[in-house]
Amino acid sequence: MKSPRGRRYGSKKPRPQSRRPLSARRLAYDALTAWQERGVFAGRVLDDISREHDVSRADRAMAMEITYGVIRRQATLDTVIAAFVERPRKNIEDGVWALLQIGAYQLLMMQGVPPHAAVGETVEVAKSLRRPEWTALLNGVLRTLSKSVSDAADMAMSKDRVPVDVTHAKQLDRSVFPDPTSATVQYLVKAFSYPRWLVRDWVERLGVEETTRLCQWFNTPPAVTIRVNALQQTTEIVSEVLETAGVETEAGHWPESLRLMSSTRIGELPGFAEGWFSVQDESAMSAARLLDPQPKDHILDMCAAPGGKTTHLAELINDDGSIVAVDTDDARLSRIADNATRLRLNSIRCQKISLDGEDLPAGPFDRVLVDVPCSNTGVLGKRPEVRWRISPSDIEELSVLQRRLLGQALERVRPGGHVVYSTCSIDPRENRDVVADVLAQREDAQLVREIDHQPGRACDGGYQALLLRADRVH
Repeated sequence: MKSPRGRRYGSKKPRPQSRRPLSARRLAYDALTAWQERGVFAGRVLDDISREHDVSRADRAMAMEITYGVIRRQATLDTVIAAFVERPRKNIEDGVWALLQIGAYQLLMMQGVPPHAAVGETVEVAKSLRRPEWTALLNGVLRTLSKSVSDAADMAMSKDRVPVDVTHAKQLDRSVFPDPTSATVQYLVKAFSYPRWLVRDWVERLGVEETTRLCQWFNTPPAVTIRVNALQQTTEIVSEVLETAGVETEAGHWPESLRLMSSTRIGELPGFAEGWFSVQDESAMSAARLLDPQPKDHILDMCAAPGGKTTHLAELINDDGSIVAVDTDDARLSRIADNATRLRLNSIRCQKISLDGEDLPAGPFDRVLVDVPCSNTGVLGKRPEVRWRISPSDIEELSVLQRRLLGQALERVRPGGHVVYSTCSIDPRENRDVVADVLAQREDAQLVREIDHQPGRACDGGYQALLLRADRVH
Protein backbone atom coordinates (compact mmCIF):
# COMPACT_ATOMS: atom_id res chain seq x y z
CA MET A 1 0.00 0.00 0.00
CA LYS A 2 1.36 3.40 -0.95
CA SER A 3 0.98 6.23 1.51
CA PRO A 4 -0.26 9.34 -0.32
CA ARG A 5 2.53 11.42 1.11
CA GLY A 6 5.28 8.88 0.56
CA ARG A 7 6.43 8.90 4.20
CA ARG A 8 8.85 6.19 5.28
CA TYR A 9 8.14 5.78 8.97
CA GLY A 10 9.83 2.95 10.81
CA SER A 11 13.38 3.75 9.65
CA LYS A 12 16.14 4.12 12.21
CA LYS A 13 16.60 7.83 11.56
CA PRO A 14 13.30 9.56 10.87
CA ARG A 15 13.51 12.60 8.62
CA PRO A 16 13.48 15.87 10.61
CA GLN A 17 9.99 17.29 10.70
CA SER A 18 8.43 20.37 12.24
CA ARG A 19 6.32 19.33 15.22
CA ARG A 20 2.61 19.79 14.65
CA PRO A 21 -0.54 18.26 16.10
CA LEU A 22 -1.56 14.91 14.73
CA SER A 23 -4.90 13.23 15.45
CA ALA A 24 -5.19 9.70 16.81
CA ARG A 25 -6.87 8.45 13.62
CA ARG A 26 -4.23 10.05 11.39
CA LEU A 27 -1.48 8.55 13.52
CA ALA A 28 -3.15 5.14 13.22
CA TYR A 29 -3.51 5.59 9.45
CA ASP A 30 0.18 6.38 8.99
CA ALA A 31 1.21 3.43 11.18
CA LEU A 32 -1.11 1.02 9.39
CA THR A 33 -0.06 2.05 5.90
CA ALA A 34 3.61 1.69 6.85
CA TRP A 35 2.92 -1.77 8.30
CA GLN A 36 0.86 -2.87 5.30
CA GLU A 37 3.29 -1.46 2.74
CA ARG A 38 6.63 -2.52 4.18
CA GLY A 39 5.88 -4.93 7.02
CA VAL A 40 7.62 -2.79 9.64
CA PHE A 41 6.55 -3.25 13.25
CA ALA A 42 3.60 -0.98 13.96
CA GLY A 43 4.83 -0.08 17.44
CA ARG A 44 8.10 1.23 16.03
CA VAL A 45 6.21 3.34 13.52
CA LEU A 46 4.00 4.78 16.25
CA ASP A 47 7.10 5.68 18.27
CA ASP A 48 8.76 7.36 15.27
CA ILE A 49 5.71 9.43 14.36
CA SER A 50 5.04 10.42 17.96
CA ARG A 51 8.59 11.73 18.29
CA GLU A 52 8.20 13.81 15.14
CA HIS A 53 4.80 15.30 15.89
CA ASP A 54 2.87 16.82 18.74
CA VAL A 55 0.88 13.79 19.92
CA SER A 56 -0.93 13.80 23.26
CA ARG A 57 -0.78 10.77 25.54
CA ALA A 58 -4.50 10.13 25.03
CA ASP A 59 -4.21 10.33 21.23
CA ARG A 60 -1.21 8.01 21.22
CA ALA A 61 -3.07 5.46 23.36
CA MET A 62 -6.08 5.62 21.05
CA ALA A 63 -3.90 5.35 17.96
CA MET A 64 -2.19 2.29 19.42
CA GLU A 65 -5.53 0.63 20.18
CA ILE A 66 -6.83 1.31 16.67
CA THR A 67 -3.61 0.26 14.95
CA TYR A 68 -3.17 -3.02 16.79
CA GLY A 69 -6.91 -3.64 16.68
CA VAL A 70 -7.08 -3.29 12.91
CA ILE A 71 -4.04 -5.52 12.48
CA ARG A 72 -5.52 -8.14 14.80
CA ARG A 73 -9.03 -8.09 13.32
CA GLN A 74 -8.32 -7.16 9.69
CA ALA A 75 -9.99 -10.27 8.23
CA THR A 76 -13.14 -9.58 10.27
CA LEU A 77 -13.17 -5.91 9.28
CA ASP A 78 -12.58 -6.69 5.60
CA THR A 79 -15.45 -9.18 5.58
CA VAL A 80 -17.86 -6.70 7.17
CA ILE A 81 -16.77 -3.77 4.99
CA ALA A 82 -17.17 -5.84 1.82
CA ALA A 83 -20.84 -6.37 2.71
CA PHE A 84 -21.39 -2.59 2.79
CA VAL A 85 -19.38 -1.58 -0.29
CA GLU A 86 -20.79 -1.92 -3.79
CA ARG A 87 -17.44 -1.76 -5.60
CA PRO A 88 -15.05 -4.73 -5.79
CA ARG A 89 -12.07 -4.44 -3.44
CA LYS A 90 -9.66 -4.18 -6.38
CA ASN A 91 -11.40 -0.97 -7.46
CA ILE A 92 -10.88 0.77 -4.12
CA GLU A 93 -7.60 2.49 -3.36
CA ASP A 94 -5.56 1.03 -0.52
CA GLY A 95 -5.63 4.30 1.42
CA VAL A 96 -9.42 4.43 1.34
CA TRP A 97 -9.63 0.82 2.45
CA ALA A 98 -7.29 1.51 5.39
CA LEU A 99 -9.59 4.34 6.50
CA LEU A 100 -12.62 2.09 6.14
CA GLN A 101 -10.88 -0.42 8.41
CA ILE A 102 -10.13 2.32 10.95
CA GLY A 103 -13.72 3.54 10.90
CA ALA A 104 -15.22 0.06 11.07
CA TYR A 105 -12.95 -0.90 13.96
CA GLN A 106 -14.22 2.05 15.99
CA LEU A 107 -17.85 1.23 15.21
CA LEU A 108 -17.57 -2.49 15.90
CA MET A 109 -14.82 -3.04 18.44
CA MET A 110 -14.24 0.08 20.54
CA GLN A 111 -16.18 1.01 23.63
CA GLY A 112 -17.09 4.64 24.33
CA VAL A 113 -16.55 6.08 20.83
CA PRO A 114 -19.73 7.82 19.61
CA PRO A 115 -20.67 6.68 16.08
CA HIS A 116 -20.71 10.25 14.79
CA ALA A 117 -17.14 10.74 16.04
CA ALA A 118 -15.97 7.44 14.55
CA VAL A 119 -17.36 8.46 11.16
CA GLY A 120 -16.60 12.19 11.19
CA GLU A 121 -13.06 12.01 12.55
CA THR A 122 -12.12 9.22 10.17
CA VAL A 123 -13.38 11.27 7.20
CA GLU A 124 -11.28 14.18 8.49
CA VAL A 125 -8.16 12.05 8.00
CA ALA A 126 -8.91 11.88 4.27
CA LYS A 127 -9.11 15.68 4.22
CA SER A 128 -5.81 15.98 6.10
CA LEU A 129 -4.27 13.75 3.43
CA ARG A 130 -5.62 16.13 0.79
CA ARG A 131 -7.76 13.39 -0.69
CA PRO A 132 -11.25 14.98 -0.78
CA GLU A 133 -12.32 12.48 -3.44
CA TRP A 134 -12.25 9.78 -0.75
CA THR A 135 -14.75 11.46 1.55
CA ALA A 136 -18.00 10.53 -0.21
CA LEU A 137 -17.28 6.80 -0.15
CA LEU A 138 -16.05 6.92 3.44
CA ASN A 139 -19.08 8.89 4.60
CA GLY A 140 -21.55 6.65 2.81
CA VAL A 141 -20.13 3.30 3.89
CA LEU A 142 -19.36 4.21 7.50
CA ARG A 143 -22.70 5.95 8.09
CA THR A 144 -24.58 2.98 6.69
CA LEU A 145 -22.54 0.62 8.84
CA SER A 146 -23.12 2.73 11.95
CA LYS A 147 -26.89 2.50 11.46
CA SER A 148 -26.65 -1.26 10.97
CA VAL A 149 -24.81 -2.04 14.24
CA SER A 150 -26.30 -2.73 17.65
CA ASP A 151 -25.24 -4.58 20.79
CA ALA A 152 -25.91 -8.32 20.47
CA ALA A 153 -28.12 -10.01 23.01
CA ASP A 154 -25.83 -13.04 23.28
CA MET A 155 -22.52 -14.48 22.07
CA ALA A 156 -23.91 -17.31 19.94
CA MET A 157 -22.04 -17.71 16.65
CA SER A 158 -24.08 -16.40 13.75
CA LYS A 159 -23.67 -15.14 10.19
CA ASP A 160 -24.90 -11.68 11.23
CA ARG A 161 -23.08 -11.28 14.56
CA VAL A 162 -19.54 -9.93 15.06
CA PRO A 163 -17.67 -11.39 18.08
CA VAL A 164 -15.76 -8.60 19.82
CA ASP A 165 -14.22 -10.33 22.85
CA VAL A 166 -15.13 -13.07 25.31
CA THR A 167 -18.11 -11.11 26.66
CA HIS A 168 -19.24 -8.79 23.85
CA ALA A 169 -20.61 -9.09 20.31
CA LYS A 170 -22.21 -6.74 17.80
CA GLN A 171 -25.37 -7.47 15.87
CA LEU A 172 -25.60 -6.49 12.19
CA ASP A 173 -28.73 -6.06 10.08
CA ARG A 174 -27.42 -8.47 7.44
CA SER A 175 -25.43 -11.69 7.10
CA VAL A 176 -21.72 -11.21 6.44
CA PHE A 177 -19.99 -14.41 7.58
CA PRO A 178 -20.09 -18.03 6.37
CA ASP A 179 -22.45 -20.34 8.21
CA PRO A 180 -20.77 -21.37 11.49
CA THR A 181 -22.35 -24.84 11.38
CA SER A 182 -21.76 -25.94 7.80
CA ALA A 183 -18.57 -23.94 7.13
CA THR A 184 -16.99 -23.81 10.57
CA VAL A 185 -13.36 -23.23 9.59
CA GLN A 186 -14.26 -20.50 7.11
CA TYR A 187 -16.49 -18.86 9.72
CA LEU A 188 -13.75 -18.84 12.37
CA VAL A 189 -11.22 -17.46 9.88
CA LYS A 190 -13.40 -14.48 9.02
CA ALA A 191 -15.35 -13.85 12.22
CA PHE A 192 -12.28 -14.01 14.48
CA SER A 193 -9.59 -13.01 11.96
CA TYR A 194 -6.93 -15.71 11.71
CA PRO A 195 -5.08 -17.29 8.78
CA ARG A 196 -6.88 -20.31 7.38
CA TRP A 197 -3.97 -22.73 7.87
CA LEU A 198 -3.75 -21.92 11.58
CA VAL A 199 -7.48 -22.37 12.25
CA ARG A 200 -7.52 -25.63 10.29
CA ASP A 201 -4.51 -26.89 12.28
CA TRP A 202 -6.14 -26.02 15.61
CA VAL A 203 -9.45 -27.63 14.64
CA GLU A 204 -7.69 -30.84 13.58
CA ARG A 205 -5.59 -31.02 16.75
CA LEU A 206 -7.83 -29.46 19.37
CA GLY A 207 -11.41 -29.60 18.09
CA VAL A 208 -13.88 -26.83 17.28
CA GLU A 209 -14.76 -25.92 20.86
CA GLU A 210 -11.16 -25.36 22.00
CA THR A 211 -10.28 -23.59 18.74
CA THR A 212 -13.19 -21.19 19.26
CA ARG A 213 -12.00 -20.51 22.81
CA LEU A 214 -8.49 -19.77 21.57
CA CYS A 215 -9.81 -17.47 18.86
CA GLN A 216 -11.84 -15.52 21.39
CA TRP A 217 -9.12 -15.35 24.03
CA PHE A 218 -6.38 -14.16 21.66
CA ASN A 219 -8.70 -11.34 20.52
CA THR A 220 -9.25 -10.09 24.07
CA PRO A 221 -6.94 -7.33 25.36
CA PRO A 222 -4.28 -9.15 27.40
CA ALA A 223 -3.89 -8.61 31.12
CA VAL A 224 -0.54 -7.46 32.51
CA THR A 225 1.38 -9.39 35.15
CA ILE A 226 4.44 -8.09 36.96
CA ARG A 227 7.25 -9.97 38.69
CA VAL A 228 8.34 -8.37 41.94
CA ASN A 229 12.09 -8.19 42.53
CA ALA A 230 12.34 -9.64 46.05
CA LEU A 231 15.89 -8.29 46.36
CA GLN A 232 14.49 -4.75 46.31
CA GLN A 233 10.96 -4.92 47.68
CA THR A 234 8.22 -7.24 48.94
CA THR A 235 5.17 -8.20 46.93
CA GLU A 236 2.93 -6.83 49.69
CA ILE A 237 4.50 -3.38 49.64
CA VAL A 238 4.51 -3.20 45.83
CA SER A 239 0.81 -4.10 45.85
CA GLU A 240 0.05 -1.42 48.44
CA VAL A 241 2.02 1.25 46.58
CA LEU A 242 0.36 0.42 43.26
CA GLU A 243 -3.13 0.42 44.74
CA THR A 244 -2.40 3.81 46.33
CA ALA A 245 -1.50 4.99 42.82
CA GLY A 246 -4.88 3.76 41.57
CA VAL A 247 -3.81 0.41 40.10
CA GLU A 248 -5.70 -2.52 41.57
CA THR A 249 -3.79 -5.80 41.83
CA GLU A 250 -4.37 -9.41 42.76
CA ALA A 251 -1.95 -12.12 43.81
CA GLY A 252 -0.61 -14.27 41.00
CA HIS A 253 0.34 -17.93 40.83
CA TRP A 254 3.95 -17.38 41.93
CA PRO A 255 4.99 -15.65 45.17
CA GLU A 256 6.64 -12.92 43.12
CA SER A 257 3.77 -12.34 40.67
CA LEU A 258 1.03 -9.70 40.77
CA ARG A 259 -1.74 -9.33 38.22
CA LEU A 260 -2.75 -5.77 37.32
CA MET A 261 -6.50 -5.39 37.02
CA SER A 262 -6.40 -2.40 34.65
CA SER A 263 -4.18 -1.18 31.81
CA THR A 264 -1.58 1.46 32.60
CA ARG A 265 1.77 2.85 31.48
CA ILE A 266 4.13 0.52 33.33
CA GLY A 267 7.19 2.75 33.09
CA GLU A 268 5.42 5.52 34.96
CA LEU A 269 4.31 3.41 37.92
CA PRO A 270 5.94 4.04 41.30
CA GLY A 271 8.74 1.56 41.91
CA PHE A 272 9.48 0.71 38.28
CA ALA A 273 12.48 3.03 37.92
CA GLU A 274 13.72 1.85 41.32
CA GLY A 275 13.84 -1.76 40.10
CA TRP A 276 11.03 -3.10 42.25
CA PHE A 277 9.41 -5.10 39.46
CA SER A 278 9.42 -6.18 35.81
CA VAL A 279 6.63 -7.04 33.39
CA GLN A 280 6.49 -10.80 32.82
CA ASP A 281 3.72 -13.28 32.19
CA GLU A 282 3.38 -16.14 34.65
CA SER A 283 4.01 -18.72 31.92
CA ALA A 284 7.37 -17.06 31.31
CA MET A 285 8.12 -17.01 35.05
CA SER A 286 7.56 -20.75 35.02
CA ALA A 287 10.74 -21.31 32.98
CA ALA A 288 13.15 -19.98 35.59
CA ARG A 289 11.13 -21.61 38.36
CA LEU A 290 11.35 -24.99 36.59
CA LEU A 291 15.13 -24.66 36.24
CA ASP A 292 15.26 -24.09 40.03
CA PRO A 293 18.57 -22.17 40.14
CA GLN A 294 20.50 -22.07 43.42
CA PRO A 295 22.93 -19.53 44.90
CA LYS A 296 26.50 -20.00 43.65
CA ASP A 297 25.28 -21.70 40.45
CA HIS A 298 27.09 -21.07 37.16
CA ILE A 299 24.23 -20.59 34.65
CA LEU A 300 24.04 -20.15 30.88
CA ASP A 301 21.03 -18.33 29.42
CA MET A 302 20.90 -18.94 25.68
CA CYS A 303 18.81 -16.63 23.43
CA ALA A 304 18.59 -14.39 26.48
CA ALA A 305 17.30 -11.05 25.14
CA PRO A 306 15.44 -9.00 26.20
CA GLY A 307 16.37 -10.42 29.59
CA GLY A 308 13.13 -11.14 31.42
CA LYS A 309 14.06 -14.72 32.22
CA THR A 310 17.73 -13.77 32.75
CA THR A 311 16.91 -11.28 35.47
CA HIS A 312 14.42 -13.69 37.03
CA LEU A 313 17.20 -16.27 37.34
CA ALA A 314 19.41 -13.66 39.02
CA GLU A 315 16.67 -12.77 41.49
CA LEU A 316 16.03 -16.43 42.32
CA ILE A 317 19.72 -17.00 43.21
CA ASN A 318 19.72 -13.81 45.31
CA ASP A 319 22.17 -12.33 42.80
CA ASP A 320 24.75 -14.74 44.23
CA GLY A 321 26.29 -16.72 41.41
CA SER A 322 27.12 -16.13 37.76
CA ILE A 323 24.81 -15.94 34.75
CA VAL A 324 26.17 -15.72 31.22
CA ALA A 325 23.49 -14.21 28.99
CA VAL A 326 24.17 -14.69 25.28
CA ASP A 327 22.53 -13.35 22.14
CA THR A 328 23.50 -12.60 18.56
CA ASP A 329 22.66 -8.88 18.50
CA ASP A 330 24.36 -5.99 20.30
CA ALA A 331 21.17 -3.94 20.60
CA ARG A 332 19.32 -6.84 22.18
CA LEU A 333 22.18 -7.49 24.58
CA SER A 334 22.09 -3.85 25.63
CA ARG A 335 18.46 -4.34 26.68
CA ILE A 336 19.53 -7.15 29.00
CA ALA A 337 22.21 -4.92 30.52
CA ASP A 338 19.74 -2.06 30.93
CA ASN A 339 17.24 -4.33 32.66
CA ALA A 340 19.91 -5.71 34.98
CA THR A 341 21.03 -2.19 35.87
CA ARG A 342 17.49 -1.02 36.65
CA LEU A 343 16.91 -4.08 38.81
CA ARG A 344 20.31 -3.61 40.51
CA LEU A 345 21.57 -7.07 39.59
CA ASN A 346 25.30 -7.78 39.37
CA SER A 347 25.49 -11.50 38.62
CA ILE A 348 24.70 -11.17 34.88
CA ARG A 349 27.40 -10.99 32.20
CA CYS A 350 26.33 -10.40 28.59
CA GLN A 351 28.17 -11.99 25.67
CA LYS A 352 27.59 -11.70 21.94
CA ILE A 353 27.76 -14.89 19.90
CA SER A 354 27.62 -15.81 16.21
CA LEU A 355 24.42 -16.91 14.50
CA ASP A 356 25.58 -20.53 14.34
CA GLY A 357 26.40 -20.59 18.06
CA GLU A 358 29.81 -22.12 17.48
CA ASP A 359 31.35 -19.61 19.91
CA LEU A 360 28.94 -20.35 22.74
CA PRO A 361 30.71 -20.50 26.11
CA ALA A 362 31.88 -24.07 26.64
CA GLY A 363 31.00 -24.36 30.31
CA PRO A 364 30.39 -26.70 31.92
CA PHE A 365 27.43 -24.97 33.55
CA ASP A 366 25.31 -26.12 36.45
CA ARG A 367 22.14 -25.14 34.64
CA VAL A 368 21.20 -23.93 31.16
CA LEU A 369 18.07 -22.13 30.03
CA VAL A 370 17.36 -22.28 26.30
CA ASP A 371 14.34 -20.11 25.51
CA VAL A 372 14.31 -20.71 21.77
CA PRO A 373 13.03 -18.54 18.91
CA CYS A 374 9.57 -19.85 18.05
CA SER A 375 6.31 -19.16 16.23
CA ASN A 376 4.81 -17.26 19.22
CA THR A 377 1.49 -19.05 18.71
CA GLY A 378 0.96 -19.04 22.47
CA VAL A 379 1.09 -15.24 22.72
CA LEU A 380 -0.94 -14.11 19.71
CA GLY A 381 -2.99 -11.78 21.89
CA LYS A 382 0.05 -9.75 22.91
CA ARG A 383 1.69 -9.87 19.48
CA PRO A 384 -1.08 -9.12 16.98
CA GLU A 385 1.23 -8.97 13.97
CA VAL A 386 2.48 -12.53 14.47
CA ARG A 387 -0.66 -14.25 13.20
CA TRP A 388 -0.08 -12.74 9.75
CA ARG A 389 3.69 -13.26 9.66
CA ILE A 390 4.03 -16.93 10.58
CA SER A 391 3.50 -19.80 8.13
CA PRO A 392 3.71 -23.60 8.29
CA SER A 393 7.07 -23.52 6.55
CA ASP A 394 8.37 -21.13 9.21
CA ILE A 395 7.48 -23.66 11.90
CA GLU A 396 9.39 -26.38 10.06
CA GLU A 397 12.44 -24.11 9.76
CA LEU A 398 12.20 -23.06 13.39
CA SER A 399 12.07 -26.66 14.59
CA VAL A 400 15.43 -27.33 12.91
CA LEU A 401 16.97 -24.37 14.75
CA GLN A 402 15.31 -25.42 18.00
CA ARG A 403 16.81 -28.92 17.80
CA ARG A 404 20.27 -27.47 17.27
CA LEU A 405 19.94 -25.06 20.20
CA LEU A 406 18.73 -27.75 22.58
CA GLY A 407 21.59 -30.01 21.54
CA GLN A 408 24.08 -27.20 22.17
CA ALA A 409 22.54 -26.57 25.57
CA LEU A 410 22.93 -30.23 26.59
CA GLU A 411 26.58 -30.17 25.47
CA ARG A 412 27.30 -27.31 27.89
CA VAL A 413 25.68 -28.51 31.09
CA ARG A 414 27.69 -30.63 33.51
CA PRO A 415 26.75 -34.23 34.26
CA GLY A 416 24.05 -34.05 36.89
CA GLY A 417 23.07 -30.56 35.74
CA HIS A 418 19.74 -29.44 34.30
CA VAL A 419 18.52 -27.81 31.10
CA VAL A 420 15.15 -26.14 30.61
CA TYR A 421 13.87 -25.95 27.04
CA SER A 422 11.23 -23.22 26.70
CA THR A 423 8.95 -21.79 24.00
CA CYS A 424 5.94 -19.49 23.82
CA SER A 425 4.40 -21.77 21.19
CA ILE A 426 1.46 -24.16 21.47
CA ASP A 427 2.51 -26.17 18.40
CA PRO A 428 3.80 -29.67 19.33
CA ARG A 429 6.22 -29.55 16.39
CA GLU A 430 8.17 -26.92 18.32
CA ASN A 431 7.67 -28.44 21.74
CA ARG A 432 7.50 -32.10 22.72
CA ASP A 433 8.46 -33.23 19.21
CA VAL A 434 11.73 -31.28 19.41
CA VAL A 435 12.54 -32.63 22.87
CA ALA A 436 11.71 -36.20 21.87
CA ASP A 437 13.84 -36.00 18.72
CA VAL A 438 16.88 -34.59 20.56
CA LEU A 439 16.63 -37.12 23.39
CA ALA A 440 16.35 -39.95 20.87
CA GLN A 441 19.82 -38.98 19.59
CA ARG A 442 21.44 -38.93 23.04
CA GLU A 443 22.04 -41.50 25.75
CA ASP A 444 23.23 -38.96 28.33
CA ALA A 445 20.02 -36.99 28.90
CA GLN A 446 16.52 -37.70 30.11
CA LEU A 447 13.23 -35.87 30.43
CA VAL A 448 12.27 -35.03 34.01
CA ARG A 449 9.13 -32.93 33.56
CA GLU A 450 7.04 -31.18 30.90
CA ILE A 451 4.67 -28.23 31.33
CA ASP A 452 2.08 -27.25 28.72
CA HIS A 453 0.69 -23.77 29.33
CA GLN A 454 -2.75 -23.48 27.75
CA PRO A 455 -3.54 -19.92 26.59
CA GLY A 456 -6.02 -18.24 28.91
CA ARG A 457 -5.69 -20.82 31.68
CA ALA A 458 -4.80 -18.47 33.24
CA CYS A 459 -1.77 -17.06 31.46
CA ASP A 460 -0.08 -17.07 28.05
CA GLY A 461 0.47 -20.26 26.12
CA GLY A 462 3.83 -21.99 25.98
CA TYR A 463 5.84 -25.08 26.80
CA GLN A 464 8.74 -25.99 29.05
CA ALA A 465 10.69 -29.20 29.52
CA LEU A 466 13.18 -29.96 32.29
CA LEU A 467 16.01 -32.25 31.18
CA LEU A 468 18.70 -33.95 33.27
CA ARG A 469 22.18 -34.48 31.88
CA ALA A 470 23.49 -37.82 33.13
CA ASP A 471 26.96 -39.33 32.92
CA ARG A 472 27.76 -40.46 29.39
CA VAL A 473 26.90 -44.06 28.59
CA HIS A 474 29.75 -45.89 26.90
